[in-house]
Amino acid sequence: MYDAIIVGARCAGASVGMLLARRGHRVLIVDRAHFPSEIAQGHFIHRHGPRRLHDWGLGARVAGMCPPITATTLDIGDFPLSSDGLIRDGIPLGYAPRRAHLDRLLLEAAIEAGADVRQGWTVDEFVTDDDRVVGVRGRHGDAHSLIEHAKVVVGADGRHSRLAKFVQAAMYECHESLTCWYFSYWDGVEARGLEVYFRGPRVIFAFPTSDGLFGVFIGWRRDELPRVRSDIEREFMAVVDLVPDFSARLRAGTRAERFLGATDVPNFLRRPCGAGWALVGDAGCHKDPLLALGICDAFRDAERLANAIDDGLSGGCPLDDALAAYWRDRDAATLEDYRRNLSAATLASPPAEELRMRAKVRGDGVATRQYFWLRQGSRSD
Repeated sequence: MYDAIIVGARCAGASVGMLLARRGHRVLIVDRAHFPSEIAQGHFIHRHGPRRLHDWGLGARVAGMCPPITATTLDIGDFPLSSDGLIRDGIPLGYAPRRAHLDRLLLEAAIEAGADVRQGWTVDEFVTDDDRVVGVRGRHGDAHSLIEHAKVVVGADGRHSRLAKFVQAAMYECHESLTCWYFSYWDGVEARGLEVYFRGPRVIFAFPTSDGLFGVFIGWRRDELPRVRSDIEREFMAVVDLVPDFSARLRAGTRAERFLGATDVPNFLRRPCGAGWALVGDAGCHKDPLLALGICDAFRDAERLANAIDDGLSGGCPLDDALAAYWRDRDAATLEDYRRNLSAATLASPPAEELRMRAKVRGDGVATRQYFWLRQGSRSD
């Protein structure tokens, strides 16, 4: 009998498993993938994400796999506003490790903490006792299936979560995909930290990442997808060329990988807990990539869920009450940013208030630095 079985071993699931195992709980993490493995998703970590990595003792290891990002440029169509030296308490503004590196690091940290991990392990069904989830039935490849029991089963299995489907977790705050994204990686590009450029209803999001590469993500409104798909490279580079200096630096490099797409980016929250089960990461809340909230929020919610499960299993309160508190805390921490992200993902003109604020700080290095920290939101969440 495990204390917790976690379905999904990427950044949300591995983090929950690591934190629970560090507190002495018996944890099993399963995933049908073998690690390291890459996935076609964004991977910029900012806001409270870098602080959590450092608090978990993983900051130096992340910094060893990609350059810490301490400079940024944001141009929303008026002028580029830039700042450097964006470090607080020794923690940089952001990191952008490739997912193959990040997910492997977190999974290794969970193993070091004592969690059992099964890679290439497929969950065929969930086991119940009356209305309570009490375990999983799964297998390696074509091997015979095996049942494992647990006091709580966590779905960290993405936006198409099988656990969420099984328990019929209610969805709310739903909105269809507003944007579509394509991205790739270049070698030999002069990097200047995080760069974000809005050009009408299009956005460029670029940063240095693992293995000396430079990642470039471009977003369009969802209704432009058929045209973009008709010639991805042409449409991609046409947006790049809207920013001449950026275009010159990118074209001086060499594209190192094929173009990848992220075109299924619905927005929703799901009820994240019930009798013997919980959801975390994209399984519980999926949002448009525009404000790059996915990983930092997954870390935050993983920490909150681990605290709740530990409280419930250690006798602080009944497990179901602890999970209900996790639901309330998650929504309280999520909804304001979720709705702001949804509004931004329309790629409409920037608010006049934002333009006035930018004009006010332009030319003042200290004020510009404060502006960028303000845009990061709370670092204590």
